[in-house]
Amino acid sequence: MFEKFLYKNKIYAEILRSSYKSAHTKFISNPRSSFQFGIVSHKKGYFEIPHYHKKFLRKIKDLQQVLFVQKGKLEVIFFNNNKKIIKKIIIKKGDAINIVQGVHSIKILKNCQCITVKQGPFISEKMDKICV
Repeated sequence: MFEKFLYKNKIYAEILRSSYKSAHTKFISNPRSSFQFGIVSHKKGYFEIPHYHKKFLRKIKDLQQVLFVQKGKLEVIFFNNNKKIIKKIIIKKGDAINIVQGVHSIKILKNCQCITVKQGPFISEKMDKICV
């Protein structure tokens, strides 16, 4: 299953559950988003021709973060500007979430290990995060 969490008509998170199946490669993010989130699916024998990705200047003003849970279980908690909880999303083994925007925190519910991906370059914790 694929889910989107919207708040005030803005996408805050995109979630791919481990149960989500697709017969072909599919990106679920808005094509104009600075970060593309999707699933790659091919049948046995598929071969992608050798290639590389063109370099060109991209202007990125946001920072999105993907968490892919390899083991365990966690909860991503979203807050509004008044620090009130607006949504809790449980992510378990095999699930992935793209945190698109918004104030959020992570609570570990079961010993957990995730693969995380963010846009770079990484400068420092101080430059990357604003704690509220």
